[in-house]
Amino acid sequence: MAGMFDNSTVIQVQQANDIVDVISEHVSLKRKGREMVGLCPFHDDNRPSMNVNAVKQIFKCFACGAGGDVFKFLQMRENLTFPQAIERLAERAGIKLKPVQSSQRPGRAQTPSQEIDPNKLAQVNAWAANYFRQNLQDEKKGKYARDYLAQRQITSESINNWQLGLAIASPDDLLSTAREKNAQIKLLEPAGLVTAQNQDKFINRLMFTITDVTGRVIGFGGRTLDDSGAKYINSPATPLFDKSNSLYGLEQARHQIVSTGTAVVVEGYTDCIMAHQFGCTNIVATLGTSFTAGHGRILRRYAKKVILLFDSDVAGLEAANRALDVCLAQRIDIRLASVPEGKDPCDFLLAAGKERFEQLLNDAVDVFQFKWNRLTAGIGSEDTLAGKRSAIEEYLQTIATALWAGNVSPIDRGLIVNRVSKIIGLDTRQINDELKRRLRQAQRSSSYNTEKQTTQPIDYGRGLFATAQREVLEVLLNEPNLFEIFKQKITPDIFDVPILKQIAEILFEALNTDVNTSLAEILAKTESVELGNSLVELSQTGQEKGNFQARLKGALDAIERHREQKQNSFIKTIDDQKQFLRKVYENTGKENPHNVGMV
Repeated sequence: MAGMFDNSTVIQVQQANDIVDVISEHVSLKRKGREMVGLCPFHDDNRPSMNVNAVKQIFKCFACGAGGDVFKFLQMRENLTFPQAIERLAERAGIKLKPVQSSQRPGRAQTPSQEIDPNKLAQVNAWAANYFRQNLQDEKKGKYARDYLAQRQITSESINNWQLGLAIASPDDLLSTAREKNAQIKLLEPAGLVTAQNQDKFINRLMFTITDVTGRVIGFGGRTLDDSGAKYINSPATPLFDKSNSLYGLEQARHQIVSTGTAVVVEGYTDCIMAHQFGCTNIVATLGTSFTAGHGRILRRYAKKVILLFDSDVAGLEAANRALDVCLAQRIDIRLASVPEGKDPCDFLLAAGKERFEQLLNDAVDVFQFKWNRLTAGIGSEDTLAGKRSAIEEYLQTIATALWAGNVSPIDRGLIVNRVSKIIGLDTRQINDELKRRLRQAQRSSSYNTEKQTTQPIDYGRGLFATAQREVLEVLLNEPNLFEIFKQKITPDIFDVPILKQIAEILFEALNTDVNTSLAEILAKTESVELGNSLVELSQTGQEKGNFQARLKGALDAIERHREQKQNSFIKTIDDQKQFLRKVYENTGKENPHNVGMV
């Protein structure tokens, strides 16, 4: 990221956000001794494996290895970069940030250079969002769009809160305005705001500003106001925006989703806005696309249960049916609610009110009941054998997916198999065999993704020399005062294990300034999640071992012996080379002492 923050600002943000308070917004914590414990959100945790230390301001999962400070938690939880986590927490604490330019710092995650800086795109998008808002607020330009919003009963407060805007009926007004305002013209096309033909992407459309969970403007949705072209269009895919991995309203709904443990997913922008307008603030919307695995992964970070609220027409039910399978595969507790036929959630709220809307959600149908209803309806309505078989296979596939995800108990499995056996006339053994076959397929197809999501072990090197390097860091992270005593022997040069060398550079730089630097302050200097995990692990392991001064002296002695042996080996190699060349020259009668001496 181009904009960086000086260390004093980072420490200020860190200290203003107590780690227990921040993590409690995502995970239910309970006190256990001196620490707080909760279910780790970074792996499938069945018993509290994550400890949060309020004194040290760190967290550590003893099952998957995740660990770090409040920044690292937010980076992992919300898939943020280090600067984004700083900005997010600064906003939470009401701190105004002043970005500064700085050179590459130790511990910053190394990423390949990109031709287009996503943060530059975010700035262009923010400019465009303001441009669209000004159009909507303009007394003349925006009147017809404001009339439409008034007709839909969207309030002025909602218009402001959701940054609604207007793209006027001109093919190049945004582009012309950008030129006048000296905006970054070259980034308008990569941001999806203008076409390759130098025309505005959005023309005569009501504009919905799409933000990520941190509040960055990542894209736009536009609804036609003259029925020309598609009813809705979104920004194209960019380094910032992918509609399959974005949810409208997540920024606004996140806290309520965490608080209630439930996320409600609707299909439309106005459905989402109207729900929030009525005080139902755990609602998000898909962006004109089917519910995807990416959406499921995002919601798993915040919600224990997901309710899909789709239209009750054929298209809505089919979309819901596909989404149910996606959620099952993501091991999400999933239910389905539907509004009465002929209405969408927005219309239903306006006609029936908040209480009946909430009752709809409370009456949401369990996934297996919904699928059973589809099976019985499908068998009853289909005249062909192929149609009946398709309905059966769809149901069995759902059960197999649920079995793989651990959402079906052995008793429930037996009841399901018996019900299927009665309705289709197959023996229970045949049905179980088919479920086993499908379960094996589900396990094989998911194995790659499961491996990708598992926390990878940190490579600390092998052998006595690597162990000694690790010992030095384990001690100094717990007893930094020893750095002054052994300072002459301890430099980053003695480390050759990459991750230990990076930590040593950060740690020694801090201790050279202040030997009383806390672990939290050291973590604030590291941008890499992996380094944060490693720092906490080394600190915890070192604390358990104790006996700090003796261990440090022993580790440094071992490092010194290793370096001496390496030097002696190098000298011996040079001597061997000289002796070999002398023998060559002696045997050929062409010995050249001058050349030998140059080896």
